[in-house]
Amino acid sequence: MNSNTKLNILRIVLSILIALLISFGIIFITSEEPVRAIIQLLTGPLQSQRRFGNVIEAMIPLIFTGVGVSIMFAANEINLAGEGAFHIGGLIATYFALNTVLPPVISSMATILAAGLFGMLITGVPALLKIKTESDVLVSSLMMNYLILYFSNYVLNNILRDPKAGAVVSYAVPDVTKFSPIISGTRIHVGLFIALAVAVLGYVFLYKTKIGYEIRITGENREFARYSGINIVKITLVSQLVGGFIFGVGGGVELLGMYNRFTWTSLLGYGWDAIIITTLAKKNPIYVPFAAFFLAYLRTGASIMSRSTDVATEIVTITQGIIILLVVAEQFLSKYKHKIISREARATLIEKEGE
Repeated sequence: MNSNTKLNILRIVLSILIALLISFGIIFITSEEPVRAIIQLLTGPLQSQRRFGNVIEAMIPLIFTGVGVSIMFAANEINLAGEGAFHIGGLIATYFALNTVLPPVISSMATILAAGLFGMLITGVPALLKIKTESDVLVSSLMMNYLILYFSNYVLNNILRDPKAGAVVSYAVPDVTKFSPIISGTRIHVGLFIALAVAVLGYVFLYKTKIGYEIRITGENREFARYSGINIVKITLVSQLVGGFIFGVGGGVELLGMYNRFTWTSLLGYGWDAIIITTLAKKNPIYVPFAAFFLAYLRTGASIMSRSTDVATEIVTITQGIIILLVVAEQFLSKYKHKIISREARATLIEKEGE
C-alpha cells in the first residue's frame, strides 16, 4: 500500500470520526436523552437479525449505484443520469417480467439484463449529446432524469397499472421472476451476491484492463490522453454506457428483490447517494461495498434512533454533509501529506547514496 492510498484512508477515517463527533455534539445540545440516542444510532442495527438485515438490504442498491458512478466519474464526466437509469431499470424489469414466460433463473437474469440495457441507453444520451453538440453533461443528464420520471409515470398509469389495486401500482411481478429471501427473518436476497460481483468486476474493468486504464488516464488528464493516442470519444462513451448498464441492473435487482409491484412514482435518490459512496470509495469499485455498508448502517441506526428517542433522522444528513466536505477538501491533512512525501524522498535519496 503506497503512501497516497494510506493518506486517503486516513483522511476518510478522520472525516467520519469528526463528522460523528459533531453530530454527537448536536444530539447532546438538542436531545433530552442524548446518551440513549447515540447508543441507538451506533448499536441499534446490531440488536436483532431483522435490523441488521435492513442494513444489508439498504446496502445492495448503494453498491450498484456506487460502482456505476465510479466508472462514469473515472472519465471525469459528471453524468448524473444514473438516477434515471436506476428508475428505468425498475420499470423495464417490471414490464419484462409481466410480458415474458421463461424458466425461473433464466427469467430473473433476462429481466435484469433488459433493465441494464435500458439503463445504458439513458446514460448514453447525455454522453452522445456531449460528443455531438458539446452540450453540458451535467445539465442534460439532470434533465434526463425528469424525462424518465414522467415517462415512467405515464407507462405505469396507462400500461402497467393494476386497476384492482387501491393505489397507483403495477400488476404483481410473477413469483418465478422475483428474488426470494436467502436468510429467514430478513429480506436479504441473491442481489447481494450480484452486487458484490459487480464491485469486483468493476474493479477489474477499471484497474486490470487496457480500456479501464485509458478511462482513468482520460479522467486525470484529457490532453495527455489525447496526445497519447487514446480515443477520447470512445472512452467517454464506453465509461458512460458501462456505468448506465450497472445502474439499470441495480434498478432491476432492487425491484425483483424488494418489491412485489412497481410503485416508484418519484425518483428514489439513489443517484445522489451514489455520489456520496463514490466520494468515500475514491472512485475505486472495490471499496464501494464498504462505503455502502457504512452509509446503510448509519441510516438504519438513525431510523431506529428516531423511532425510539426524540432525535430526528436528519442528523444523518448533517453527518453525510460534513464527511463529504472533509473528504473533498484538498487542504485537509495537506501538511501531513507534504511530510510523507518529504520523508519518502529522503529515504529514496539515502538508498541511492548507499548504493
